[in-house]
Amino acid sequence: MIKILFRKFSEVLFFILFITFVSFIFIRLAPGDPVLTILNVDELSVSQEQVEALREEMGFNEPVLVQYGLWLEKFVQMDFGQSFVTGQDVMSTIMAALPATLELAIGAIVVMLIVAIPLGSLSALYRDSWIDKISRTLSIIGAAVPSFWLGLIFIDLFGVRLNWFPTMGRDGILSLVLPSITLGLAISSVYVRLIRSSLLDSYTQEFIRAARARGLSEGRVFLMHAFRHSIPPVITVFGVSLGSLIGGVVVIEVLFAYPGIGKLIVDAIRQRDYPLIQGYILVMGGIVFIVNTCVDLSYRYLNPEMKYKEKESK
Repeated sequence: MIKILFRKFSEVLFFILFITFVSFIFIRLAPGDPVLTILNVDELSVSQEQVEALREEMGFNEPVLVQYGLWLEKFVQMDFGQSFVTGQDVMSTIMAALPATLELAIGAIVVMLIVAIPLGSLSALYRDSWIDKISRTLSIIGAAVPSFWLGLIFIDLFGVRLNWFPTMGRDGILSLVLPSITLGLAISSVYVRLIRSSLLDSYTQEFIRAARARGLSEGRVFLMHAFRHSIPPVITVFGVSLGSLIGGVVVIEVLFAYPGIGKLIVDAIRQRDYPLIQGYILVMGGIVFIVNTCVDLSYRYLNPEMKYKEKESK
């Protein structure tokens, strides 16, 4: 266990250094000047001397590698800087918006589980039946339909026409319904097909035939053996596709004006708020590391074959 955690920590340390360096370079190569944004040159008359003075004060006159080194030095001291736009502490700003994003992500995962587990299981249990055909058709349609288009349909139908749910902001549990359903349905299509194929593979294993030979009911065979055996691949794919989930959260937050970290980073990119963008990358890297570590640990305990191999190696 300690070796696994140490290896994961080394991996995420390298990953954070790499991704922050690459993002640091590319952000500064992108068109636009944060100094001009801060000074509001479109609304105020600003002299070139004022622009150059602020650029020197913020360190933008230094080479990019020197700027990265200065930022990394502050990062080691747990100083993530202040937002160029608001002047507030970067980490405090991100942590204030993070709970809303976690609520949306958890809500989407709950919707995905409610949709994917029954449809995938029924599709596998009744292979080539009308249930299987409908399930596969819905999963293909779900994979083809963009999440933002589905969100616009929900906003028009359930928000504007029926007026059942709010379509903007974060004001109670009802504000979470439409964004969660939109994102949950968008990602569930992948897991419907994955659960189906994983269950079909489980039913071809010897231990399924052995369980049936012992006289176990089909319900117990499904729950205690087939379904349990099919879970590890699903968990593994979830850990790998976490980045897609985070990307989907960003789109949905912007669409529903949901005040989470996704909408925050889109505004930061638009305003060239470099410290906030770097802080976002670090937080997301940490979340991906934690989730993938939990996935690896859970896989070791959910997969009997891995336990058996570890005992043999000892």
